[in-house]
Amino acid sequence: MLNFVLRRMVSTIPVMVFVAFFVFSLLYLAPGDPAALIAGDQASAAEIERIRMTLGLDRPMPLRFIEWVGNVLQGDLGTSIFSQLPVSTLIAQRLEPTLSLMALTLLISVSIAVPMGVLAAARQGTWIDRAAMGIAVFGFSVPVFVIGYLLNYVFAIRLDLLPVQGYKPLAEGFGPYIRNLILPAVALSCVYVALIARITRTAMIDVLGQDYIRTARAKGLGQWPILFLHALKNASVPIVTVIGLGIAMLIGGAVVTETVFAIPGIGRLVVDAILRRDYPIIQGVVLIFSLGYVLINLCIDLVYTVLDPRVRY
Repeated sequence: MLNFVLRRMVSTIPVMVFVAFFVFSLLYLAPGDPAALIAGDQASAAEIERIRMTLGLDRPMPLRFIEWVGNVLQGDLGTSIFSQLPVSTLIAQRLEPTLSLMALTLLISVSIAVPMGVLAAARQGTWIDRAAMGIAVFGFSVPVFVIGYLLNYVFAIRLDLLPVQGYKPLAEGFGPYIRNLILPAVALSCVYVALIARITRTAMIDVLGQDYIRTARAKGLGQWPILFLHALKNASVPIVTVIGLGIAMLIGGAVVTETVFAIPGIGRLVVDAILRRDYPIIQGVVLIFSLGYVLINLCIDLVYTVLDPRVRY
């Protein structure tokens, strides 16, 4: 077990080195002179040179990369070109809305998708199965921003039940906090529910055809204990896999969702940074998201060892 954990942790090191090099190279892969693009058409030569020095473009790329990695290891992600604030500070200020949105989306998605997939597999070929998969196809086919605007129109504008846009920190009370998160979380969860439900159904159908399930039925076990105590446990590996891989979808979907619902999260921070070509912010956010994604996949690998001990060897 310990050897497996150590191997998985060591294997993440070259991945993060590659990610760090790619993120750092974003500045050099940009077409034209990044300093001139950031400064604008009306900028003077002195202003462009100042930006070049701020970005480190006046020094050799290998030397600048080593310095940048050293700063990152110390928690220094650079300084925003326009606000002159540390990138780590800007990310920390926007972290709560994004993490809250992703956590609530994950909770809603798993709570709905797993029972829906199990029920569809148990009633394979019936109208329940077709209805569940029809809902899944619809959720996977419609873009997140369309669902977001539709939910906004129905529940915020027409029925006036929830806020149209904005975000309230948890410190201001749980009620306002959750009211502002429900619509964006539901909109973002539609795609995620569809993905998890389809994988759950496929995995459950495969497990329900196994001999030990027929033996359990022959012994007189009820349908629900068979489904949720025996079959679901043995079908959990692909389900956990798709939940982990879907985190990347949440990260991408959060950018769109935060824009639609005017949530001041990291997604909005990235969009604003891209529009202003604030490369230090873009580099910092991409690096943080990449690190989070690698750590999530590492955690999933460790969960495998609990669900299926054969993975350890």
